[in-house]
This record gives sequence, structure tokens and C-alpha cells, in this order.
Amino acid sequence: MKIAIVILNWNGRKLLENFLASVVAHASGAAVYVADNASTDTSIQFIKTSFPKVKIIQNSTNGGYAKGYNDALKQVDAEVFCLLNSDVEVTAGWLDSIYTEFETHPETAIVQPKILDYKKKDHFEYAGAAGGFLDRYGFAFCRGRIFESIEKDEGQYNDRSSIFWASGACFFIRKSTFDALNGFDEHYFAHFEEIDLCWRAFNKGFDCVYIGQSTVYHVGGATLEPANPKKTYLNFRNSLYTITKNTGYFLPGILFSRMLLDGIAGLRFLLQLKFDHFWAILRAHFTFYSNLPRLLKQRRMLPQKKNHELIQSIVWAYFINKKRRFKFLT
Repeated sequence: MKIAIVILNWNGRKLLENFLASVVAHASGAAVYVADNASTDTSIQFIKTSFPKVKIIQNSTNGGYAKGYNDALKQVDAEVFCLLNSDVEVTAGWLDSIYTEFETHPETAIVQPKILDYKKKDHFEYAGAAGGFLDRYGFAFCRGRIFESIEKDEGQYNDRSSIFWASGACFFIRKSTFDALNGFDEHYFAHFEEIDLCWRAFNKGFDCVYIGQSTVYHVGGATLEPANPKKTYLNFRNSLYTITKNTGYFLPGILFSRMLLDGIAGLRFLLQLKFDHFWAILRAHFTFYSNLPRLLKQRRMLPQKKNHELIQSIVWAYFINKKRRFKFLT
């Protein structure tokens, strides 16, 4: 089985200097690519000089995560794509259990490894942790992380488990599945596009799996800090996009509930004097409603089904049985 590790880069020479060596050292026969989103720094020169065996794909524009990968993967010959952030350190043998999963489970279409925090390596990392889920309102949570509460890795998720979405920080997908889904939705630019892809995959009957025997370390926020209002804007807007396209529940009720819940989030930002984040939520809703006709057209063309409540109930039961405590509001 041919796996291609594809790292998307935009002006990220420093990240490549820090992390590309670990990927090359532990590629285990997989081909390594860097897909460059029209960088203006010296990233390409650095790769050619320091890692001449790494294959370079040069995109003509910076189309963000979604378009960047859509354009680049058309030029990659492999059965499985590994979409890897440039701020991820991989470990020895991290691909072994991934190969096994795809070879022994033909129904598996998408895989995520265990994602730990590069800065605090005995804890899970916010972006993906031990596999992702959604509630019916489109709010994302993970095993190992809910809101800002992060669990210590004590081996509690060293398992193989069905999940609802896999993190774009380290995301394996069969080429046949990626092609069947027509890739990422390029309207997203960045953030939530992998959740949209996984939701569309679920609605078409593809399986998404977490493999806890494979471990990577993610810096997180290296390309866009969590406190950046642009990230707030993209997360709120793209979450609304994703629900509208994919949910099997009563859409007007979901959107009304989201308006109220997002309003509460905006009020919280106001009380914290974070006016730029409050405005980011307002802009997200304005942009969403201006794009609603397009989204409803996409919805009519895509399958929907009531999803993830069973999986969600299993996850919550696990938390309750283990008596884990989470700080839901800060």
C-alpha cells in the first residue's frame, strides 16, 4: 500500500526546519511531499537544499487549507493520503498501525492517530486529541478534550475506536474516498473543513477510525493563534456552513438554537472586553446568511441522516463512568 505524506506550507520555513526532519526520518517507505501555497519566504529553497528527496508541489495561489490540498493532491500518486500539519513531530513506528488498519479493514476510509501536545507531551492536544465528535448543534468536542479542559495521557485512549471526525492536524484518507467526496469544500478556506469532509463521508457510509497505537505531537496554533479573531470568525462561520449542508435534523430549529448560543458566546466576549471577537461572531453570521442560498443548494445535493447521537451517548457514558471532571465554562 502506497502512503503519501503531504505537508501544506505557507511561509513556514521555521516550522519546516523544526519538524520536517522527524517526518523524513520516520516515513517508513512513504513518499513525503511539501505542498507550498505560493510562499514568499525561503521555504522552497530550504527544502531543496536540506531535504532533496522531499517532493515539492508548488500551488499558484494561497487558497488556504482546503484549496491548497485539493490542488496538491491531484498531483500525488498514492492509495492513502496523510495530510500532516507543518507543526507536527511524528514518532518512530507511527505509520505501522496505520498501514495495518487500512490493509485489514477495507471499510475504513479515514484514520486519525493519537495527537498529543508538543509543548506538554504527557497531555492531549486541543486539535483532535483522541478523536472528534459533534453535538447536534455542530459544536465539536474530542475524547481527551472538551472545551478548554485537556486530559493527561495515561493510556486511557490506547484503543481503536470509531469517531465522527478526524483532525486536519494529522489526517489519513483513502484517495478513493477523497475523490468520491470531491475533496474539501473550498469555500471554507481554513478551519472546520476536515469536519465537513468527515460528516459528508459519514453520510455516505464511510468509516472514520481513531488508532491510539500511533502517536504524533502537535504544536497547535502555529499558523493562526487561538486568540486571533480571524480564527473565531472562521470557526463560527464554517461551523454554520457545515451544519446547514449536512445535518439530518430539523434545520430551522438548529439554526435558531445556534443563533441563541452564538449570541451568548458573543456576550461573553463583550463582558471580557474582547470586542474584535464579538465582531468576528457577528461577521460570521452575516456572511453565513448571505451564503445561505448556496448552502441550501449544496444541502439538496448531499445525503443527510441523523447521526452521531449513539456515538455521542457512548462517549458521554465513558466520561461519566470514569468520573472525569471538565470545566465547561471559564
